[in-house]
Amino acid sequence: MIDLTLISIFIPTFFLVSATPGMCMTLALSLGMSIGVKRTMPMMWGELIGVGLVAVLAVVGVASVMLNYPTLFNVFKWAGGLFLVYLGIQMWRKQTNLSLQSKESHLSTTSSLKLASHGFITAIANPKGWAFTMALLPPFINSELPLPPQLAVLVLIMLLCEFICLMLYASGGRWLRELLKNSSNVKWVNRIAGTLMVVVGVWLALGQ
Repeated sequence: MIDLTLISIFIPTFFLVSATPGMCMTLALSLGMSIGVKRTMPMMWGELIGVGLVAVLAVVGVASVMLNYPTLFNVFKWAGGLFLVYLGIQMWRKQTNLSLQSKESHLSTTSSLKLASHGFITAIANPKGWAFTMALLPPFINSELPLPPQLAVLVLIMLLCEFICLMLYASGGRWLRELLKNSSNVKWVNRIAGTLMVVVGVWLALGQ
C-alpha cells in the first residue's frame, strides 16, 4: 500500500525542513520562553491546522496532476528532487542568525483562540511553505501504488514532525535561544541540513 523506502527517506527529510529555524519555530521559541510551553500550545495547534490545510490542498493538487497528467507528474517528481538540491544549496549560503526580537510579547495576555489564530495565519501566510509542500510531495509518491494511503501517511508524518519540532523549540529555553543567537551555530545547522537535502534531492532526481 505504501513504499517504505520512500517513506523512510521522507521522514528525515521533512524533519530537517521543520527543524530549520523559521517563522513558526522562532515564534514557538519566543512564546515558550515568555509564557511557557503549556500556554504556547494553542499557537502550536493553530500552526498545525494551518500546516495540515496547506498539506491537504497540496495533496489535492498533486493527486489531480497524478491522475489526469501522469507524464507531467513524472516531470514534477524530477523537478521536486532538483528543488531539494536548490534548497540545500540555499541553506548552505544562509549565514544569518536567528532573530529573536520578539514582536509577539503582547500575545502573552491574549486568549487561547487568538494564539491559535496567530499560529494558523503564520503557517498559511508563508508562500515558501506552499511552494515547498507542492514540490516535496511528488518525489515521495510511488505512482504504481494506491494514492490515498500514501498521501495520508505523508500528511501525518508532516504534522508529527512539525509538532515535535514546535515542542523542541518551545521547551528549548535559554540554551536553545543562546545556541541560535550565534550566527556560526545557525550556519552549521543550515549546512548540515542543506547537505542532506542535496544528497536526497540528487537521489530522488536520478532515481526516477
